[in-house]
Amino acid sequence: MNIESQIKTISSFQHLELLANQVVEGFISGMHKSPFHGFSAEFAEHKVYNAGESTKHIDWKLFAKTDRLYTKRYEEETNLRCHLIIDNSSSMYYPKLKTNEPFYNNKIGFSVLASAVLMNLLKKQRDAVGLSVYSDKYEYYAPEKGSDRHHRMLLNQLENLIDNKVETKNTDTITFLHQIAEKMHRRSMIILFTDMFQSGNEEALFNALQHLKHNKHKVVLFHVIDSKTELNFDFDNAPRKFIDLETGEEVNIFADNVKTEYEKQVESYFKKLALTCAQNKIRYVPVNVGENFEKILTTYLVEKQLFG
Repeated sequence: MNIESQIKTISSFQHLELLANQVVEGFISGMHKSPFHGFSAEFAEHKVYNAGESTKHIDWKLFAKTDRLYTKRYEEETNLRCHLIIDNSSSMYYPKLKTNEPFYNNKIGFSVLASAVLMNLLKKQRDAVGLSVYSDKYEYYAPEKGSDRHHRMLLNQLENLIDNKVETKNTDTITFLHQIAEKMHRRSMIILFTDMFQSGNEEALFNALQHLKHNKHKVVLFHVIDSKTELNFDFDNAPRKFIDLETGEEVNIFADNVKTEYEKQVESYFKKLALTCAQNKIRYVPVNVGENFEKILTTYLVEKQLFG
């Protein structure tokens, strides 16, 4: 069963931890047929043996089964520090969910479930995780820890994001990325979920992203969008009222009258964003609401291997 069908099977359950665990278990099972075959043993009690390490903790039984050397991992070991950042501004609550539609079909819900999925994987690998949430204010911060109690606290915070009523909140990515960067003292992997809708100075926004790289952090930007409407502007040509979710500004237009220019401007912005990230050695990954989570999990695995 693939990840998408698993999510559909359990979509009647709104429990975030259950959903996240199902996605991760499905992904790990699928890895046996993927280029990541062999990584799956790392997810529970083992890590790959590196030449020069002590052979004291090599799992010889696992070697007999896999012909690969793994060492046993213990509770107190923490190999990675990961800090998740979620943009919780009003634009992240698009598209508006229909009655009984799964919470992960809009940008904030998708980002919340993706974060819970990564947390589940980090927990399996006994790595430490922290969380920041921002909008027009710094809404939440928790430093990186690996305990079960800490994990539950972060899950509760994520659940609150999808349970709370939508408020009108602007995006102040620039201010809060700088603040988050100043809090990150120990080298970590920083993973950001945002739609990158920030009015104002593009250069200041890119400088804030660059600030996250200080202290040799590894930064992954998951650019969350609804590609059907936000990238391709796929609307019929009936007269429509478009409302800015953060400012309340309204404009009445026919979609066909602006479609070409809109797509041109968006494509230009996305290319500039991708180029800026590449120049600053930030991993830029556009993700579409409604996609499965394989891209997110494989990106994390690759970046963890490169983390060093």
